[in-house]
Order: sequence, then C-alpha cells, then structure tokens
Amino acid sequence: MHSDLALKMISDLFGTGFIVCVPILGLTMAVGLVISLFQAVTQVQEMSLTFVPKLLAAGIVLVTCGPWMLRTLGQFTTRLWTSIPSLV
Repeated sequence: MHSDLALKMISDLFGTGFIVCVPILGLTMAVGLVISLFQAVTQVQEMSLTFVPKLLAAGIVLVTCGPWMLRTLGQFTTRLWTSIPSLV
C-alpha cells in the first residue's frame, strides 16, 4: 500500500467520523450554551440542570438521526471492504 492511499483512507475515515458526530455534538453544545445562559441569568448553579437536558438532546438526536448515521457508517465500511482487493 502506498502512503498516498493510506492518507486518503485516513482522510475519509476522519471525514466520515466528523460528519456522523456533528449532529450530536452541535445540538448538545447549543443546549449547553442555552442552559449556561439561563444559569448565568438566574444564578442557579445546579449540576444536574446542565447534564439532564444535554442527555435528553443527545438521545433525541440519536433517535432521529440514528438511521442516517448507521447508513453513513455502513456505506463507508462497505466502500472500505470492497476496496481491499484492489490494494494488493
């Protein structure tokens, strides 16, 4: 295997991983920002107030975007496995 092919495969791996993680990370970051603003305004410093809404948001994203994420990872894996014979 040539180094440029290995770099392309790693680039595809990180790109696919980033695309799959963006919905969960983006929504939990947005929820965390809203909760932090709420805590700053009301001066309520309860740790469970930040944890529970982020957990619920991540669960909702997994339920709604889970099939797309699984399909994307499956397509990447299939593409990777089908390219193995051409590597030799």
